[in-house]
Order: sequence, then C-alpha cells, then structure tokens
Amino acid sequence: MLPLHSSWKKLAFIVVFAFSALTYRALIWAAEPATLLTQDAQKVPLVVGKSAILKSDKPVKRVSVAKPEVADIFVVSPNEIYITGKSAGITNMTLWQDKGIYAIYDLDVAYDTVRLKQKLHEVLPQETDLRVVSTNDSIALSGKISNAANLSQALAIAKAFAPEGKLQNLMEVGGVQQVMLEVRISEMQRSVIKRLGINFGYSSPSGNFGISRLGGLSGSAAPSLVDQISPAVNAIFRFNMFGATWTTLIDALKEDGLVKILAEPNLIALSGQEANFLAGGEFPVPVPQPGSGGNAVTIEYKSFGVSLIFTPTVLSGNKINVRVAPEVSELDFTNAVQFSGFVVPGLTTRKAETTIELADGQSFAIAGLLRDTTRQSVSKYPVLGEIPVLGALFRSSSFQKSESELVIVVTPHLVKPLNMANQSLPTDYYVEPSDAEFYLLGLMEGRGKDASRTGGGLDGEFGHAMPK
Repeated sequence: MLPLHSSWKKLAFIVVFAFSALTYRALIWAAEPATLLTQDAQKVPLVVGKSAILKSDKPVKRVSVAKPEVADIFVVSPNEIYITGKSAGITNMTLWQDKGIYAIYDLDVAYDTVRLKQKLHEVLPQETDLRVVSTNDSIALSGKISNAANLSQALAIAKAFAPEGKLQNLMEVGGVQQVMLEVRISEMQRSVIKRLGINFGYSSPSGNFGISRLGGLSGSAAPSLVDQISPAVNAIFRFNMFGATWTTLIDALKEDGLVKILAEPNLIALSGQEANFLAGGEFPVPVPQPGSGGNAVTIEYKSFGVSLIFTPTVLSGNKINVRVAPEVSELDFTNAVQFSGFVVPGLTTRKAETTIELADGQSFAIAGLLRDTTRQSVSKYPVLGEIPVLGALFRSSSFQKSESELVIVVTPHLVKPLNMANQSLPTDYYVEPSDAEFYLLGLMEGRGKDASRTGGGLDGEFGHAMPK
C-alpha cells in the first residue's frame, strides 16, 4: 500500500477532530438542563365583572393567558390590551414584542371588597373594628364585632358579594357570651276527698246471718269476723238487738290535701350551645328483645323529675334569644303496667317547649296550667238506696276533687366567671361538733372558727357574676 500524501493526512486529522468535538458537545448539551427564561412579573389588580386597559410602550405581537376562566383579554391596538376579570383567582399574562422582548403580568382578580366595605359602613357604622380582606378566591371578614345580631347582618351583606362557600367568617364576637337561665317551676296541688259507706250484718245463735258487701268494706262472709276488713273502714260497731248480733262497718272520711312543689334549676351555657338539667331519677323499663320469644329482656331506664333543656343565643348586649324546654314528671302507679313479673309505672308529665326573646334580667312565664279534676261515684241498692236519710245505710258514695296549678317562669342573665379566690362556700365554715357539743348541747355544728358564719347562707355574689 502506498503512503498517503502529507496534505491528505492533515485533512483526515482535522475531520476526525471536528467530529469528535461535535460528538462531545452534543453529549454535554444532552446532560445540561434546559434554560428557563424568567423575569419579575408586574402585578395587575382586577375586580370580578370589571375591566381595565393595559398600555404597552412597544407594539405587542402575541398575548397569552394561563387561565382563561379567570380573566379575558382583547387586543384593541398594538399598544393597548383590554382585560376583563371573569372569576376570582390568580393567573399570569405574557406579552411578546419586537426582537424577542417579552413581559409577564400577574393578574389578581378579586371580589369587589371596596363596595362591600362601603355597604358595611352604611349599615353598621358603629363596627369600627370590622375588617374585609380578599384572600385568593374568597372574601374573609375578620376583626371584632360587638354582638351576634350585627354578625348576622354583616354575613348577610357579604354573601351578596361572594358566591356560596366563598365567604370566610374570621370575626370575633365581643361582649359576654355566657348565659345563666334561672327557671322557677311552681306548682300547687289541692285535693278534697269525701267518702261515706256502710256495711252491716247480723248473726243469730241459730246460725242465721246476713251481710251487706256494698263498697267491699269487709272481706269476710261472716259478719262476726271483723279481722278481714278493708283499710278504708274507720269505725266498727257491734251490738245485740232482737236476739241477734249486729256488726256495722263504717267508712266516713273527709280529707283535704295540699302539696307545694317549687324547683329553681339554674343552668349556664355558652351562646349557641345546649345545656340540660335533671333533678329526679330514673326507673327501669323491661324491653323484650326481638326474635327471642319474650325470653330475653333488657332493661332501659327512663328519667323523671324536673328537667330543663335550653339553648341561648346572645343577640346583643341586652337581648337574648332562648329556646327552652322545661318538664315536670312524676311516677303514677295507678296507670302501672305489669310485664313478665315487672311493674312499670306510668308518668304524669307536664312540659312545655318554646323560643322566646327578651332582655337581660327580664322574666317570662312560658307555661301556666290550671287543672281541675272532679270524680264522683255512688253505689247503692235498688229502691233502698233511694230512701231519704235511711238510704245512706244502703249506698256507698265517693267524691274526689283535685286542683293543680303549674307556672314556669324563666329569667336569662348574661354572666361572667368570678375569681374563686375571693369567694366562700357554705362548707368553708363548718366545724364538726365535739362529743360534749353533740350529746350534751345537741349541736349539729361546732363552735370553732367563725361561729357567726356557720348559718349555711350565701353572702354576696356566688357562682357567676352579672356584668356591671
């Protein structure tokens, strides 16, 4: 093989070197990341439903918006762009100009908070601490508002400027937000009972006898056996006349009854929160389980007594909305039910439920019930019981009348906690009596500490204090 000319050798070396350099450069480009051309964006504030015109110092060749649903653009001339806010949000707009020059703008589209502030000031001029802030795609109300009534008005006005779910309530309600409900449940029950019944019988030595059983005063078939008599009998006479022994059982009663019930439950709850109270007890109720044929029985407990459920809402510094449901119930064994050996009593219940609105410290009677019940029964022998005067021997009569008057009065108060360090309890001054004081003097409390403070009373404010 002939050797190559020296010029050809130089040319081949140059070609191989250039190819190697290009290959190496291509590998370097593939390994390097792409360069991102960025610059600081200018902010353009917009309002939903309103437009603005952006003027450029250089002609614009092309315009692009990242989110067309947030803002709409229209090129009016090479140097003017018409921008309209469509919905709340943030997007950017890019402009391309001569010689590759470009500009980026941040379009911040928000709701019309300026008009909202004006409306809030017109309706609630006294709320100087109320703040309105546009946050991304929503409106936030912050700051402090005086009462719940003004809070409801502010939210109602703001909903007209923001769609459903785009309103954020960050406001703090000022004033006292704790409510103490003082309830007085007063009931008077009066009853009158009149009864008159006579049973008589006779027996002779020859074995003849007779007995009247009207009213069931005697449980014996023989008039001489007076040990089987009804507890209602309050007089027994036995005498001999006409050669026979006469026994007379008399039920004569007039009874007056008076029952006074007074309950004063007090409850404290935050505005908008429910509180409940029960002074009474629970009684068991057997409940058969399904599918067991009555063999499996579980026990459930039902409440009775004086109960109260209430939900307060503080509307302003002197107005409270209260939903209250008091109930007074007692066991009634006259309407008891027997089930599988269990005796389940009935309940006599008086309850009410209502919503009232009143000022701090005002009282309102939400229920007044007057019940008048009269029962009269007469059992008598035909003809004989109709005889005047003497007919009383052949009849049994009962008269029962009951009156019940129930009044429920509620009084709400705005309250705040007290400093317990400055308060005293009735038990703080109790001293156990010594043996001499208990046995010799009959004292239930000792004379130690401050004897003048052992009366068990409450001095000054206690529990919660009324705001001054």
